[in-house]
Amino acid sequence: MAHHSAIRSMQRIVEQQAEASPEAEARDGVQSMLDEGKVLVVTGAGVSTDSGIPDYRGPNGSLQRHRPMTFQEFRYRPEARQRYWARGYVGWRHMGNAEPNDIHRRLVQWEREGRINGIITQNVDGLHQQAGSRRVIPVHGDLSIVRCLDCGHTEDRLHFDARLQAANAGYLEAVEIDPEAVNPDGDVELPQYLVDQFAMVACENCGSLVLKPDVVYFGESVPPARKEAMAQLQAESTSLLVLGSSLAVMSGYRILLDFVKLGLPVALITNGHVRGEQKATWRWRVPLGQALDQLS
Repeated sequence: MAHHSAIRSMQRIVEQQAEASPEAEARDGVQSMLDEGKVLVVTGAGVSTDSGIPDYRGPNGSLQRHRPMTFQEFRYRPEARQRYWARGYVGWRHMGNAEPNDIHRRLVQWEREGRINGIITQNVDGLHQQAGSRRVIPVHGDLSIVRCLDCGHTEDRLHFDARLQAANAGYLEAVEIDPEAVNPDGDVELPQYLVDQFAMVACENCGSLVLKPDVVYFGESVPPARKEAMAQLQAESTSLLVLGSSLAVMSGYRILLDFVKLGLPVALITNGHVRGEQKATWRWRVPLGQALDQLS
């Protein structure tokens, strides 16, 4: 049941529900929110595309060519885990080399100036933290941590990757990939024979092979402690600014609904459409970089 629900969630197409606001009106509305301060920013994959990480649902997004694995598949199918880690071992190299872009740096500036309270990000790339943002809640987790699903032991991804390299000498040299084919979760397509040749390593604590990146998969719940931190940040904020997200999944869409219910301003900046966009105060449909260049 959870698996099928997860498939429906990842396949959700967000279509136009309302016209864009006049550009000057939207710009002035967002600027007024920033000038007042206490803005909660929710970010999606569109924030990281300028860092070379593709989005999910855009015209060239990874969902056009790739369906992410559900939690149920990962947990209960060893062949699915083998496929994920073989492909992730190769693709994470690209993710690990990604660097923050001007959008990440602008958000750091706004936080230091007291314009924004913090960031709830749907991204798992860690680029907000790398750029210097201090109050960041990665609602879907962080690819830089690996967790054992049997004993709960965690391991830094760099250390884990070094263990994989030791177990797979010469493997990377046998693989040729297009960096643009890497998906937002670090996954990349590989032929089956390379998947079969990949050697997985075990948990250092209990010896289990059921190791998973510490991210929330489709079909998996956001940890309670993270939900509490999000609720606290929402309670301290007086407006919502959504950047580069379609809010297609409930973890993001619920935030918009909460702010609308309280009658607080909601602004959306994205090139595409946003779930619940008809409920927003302002809808600014332009590339993120172009919009932020017009804000102070």
